[in-house]
Amino acid sequence: MIKEIQNKPHFQMISDNQGLAQICELAQQKAVVALDTEFIRVRSYYPKLGLIQLYDGEQVSLIDPNDITDFSPFIALLSNKNVLKVLHACYEDLEVFQHYFNQLPTPLIDTQIMANFLSFPNSTGLATLMQHYFEFSLDKGASRTDWLARPLSDKQLEYAAADVWYLLPLYHKMAEQLAQTPWQSAVQFDSYLLLEKQEKVNDPDKAYLTIPNVNKLNSEELMRLKLLAKWRQQEAIKRDLALNFVVRAENLWLVAKYHPQNTSNLLDLGIHSQEVRIHGKKMLQVIEQIKRVDPIDYPAVIERFSDDPRYKKTFKALQQKLLEITPKNLACEVIASRKSLEKLMKWVWLKQKDPDKLPDLMRGWREPFGQKLCEILETP
Repeated sequence: MIKEIQNKPHFQMISDNQGLAQICELAQQKAVVALDTEFIRVRSYYPKLGLIQLYDGEQVSLIDPNDITDFSPFIALLSNKNVLKVLHACYEDLEVFQHYFNQLPTPLIDTQIMANFLSFPNSTGLATLMQHYFEFSLDKGASRTDWLARPLSDKQLEYAAADVWYLLPLYHKMAEQLAQTPWQSAVQFDSYLLLEKQEKVNDPDKAYLTIPNVNKLNSEELMRLKLLAKWRQQEAIKRDLALNFVVRAENLWLVAKYHPQNTSNLLDLGIHSQEVRIHGKKMLQVIEQIKRVDPIDYPAVIERFSDDPRYKKTFKALQQKLLEITPKNLACEVIASRKSLEKLMKWVWLKQKDPDKLPDLMRGWREPFGQKLCEILETP
């Protein structure tokens, strides 16, 4: 019988440099460890780290980052290529590691990605997997904890420890099952993609492209929006404030569209008085910077890709082809989401199949499927 299923998680608190160095040295001797983080993100641009959970198969360590000043042993563990790090649904955890330690856990495997290749629905939770493999109900009662608060209760600490205590045996069980499929390398590739996407830097010059209804602006209005969105992102990073807590996206759009001349005009647009009071004058200054930009350098008008007359019919044909070529016991969405089908279409139609800008559907294990889908896009 698996010890973790028989027993409640036992754990130790780590809150100083010496303790961290000791547990990381032990973990570096293991082939596989389980990792998780607890963080809060309400108003901040970056997540606020509350706790790191580490399980090396023998000992669960709950690392309290508040009084630790030397994280180099933990960073060495994250980067140790001989130790596989197991996480579950880890995209936000990766952001924590990148922001606090400038180091992602490599190599990495995500049990939620493993689940995708073992006939589970997309985004299957840890509790569902535990129930399936061990008929074990995971207590999620402390999930709404403020992880920055101190002291944390025994119940909260047990909840945090459970996430890695049960994750390791779950990984081993799923790895056995995955070994019976042709999808082991696919899981590794998709876990690698998570790391790759996390390493991409958010370019402030492209921040305007994420604003809703950007396609409804002309070239001059887009230039104003580009200046505003860049300023907002830089301000958010500087103040560690969530973007919409600087200025709401829809208000940036209104300012770009209607080119207000003074703070009264901003209020007339329906922008909240507090936003106008704090950032009104600055926004007016930012949009005046357009005077220093040659109109030839304004962004091109953004046309919605779905307005292309070929789009609707071709997209349907791609979906149909995807259904035909998807192997049994694999969901179509694992191969291609709606977004990735659109990226493939853009790659063929707009980027002339640029080999330096391969979409995900033309990389790794997906490439043979992407090639078959491309045949539809290349048919006159």
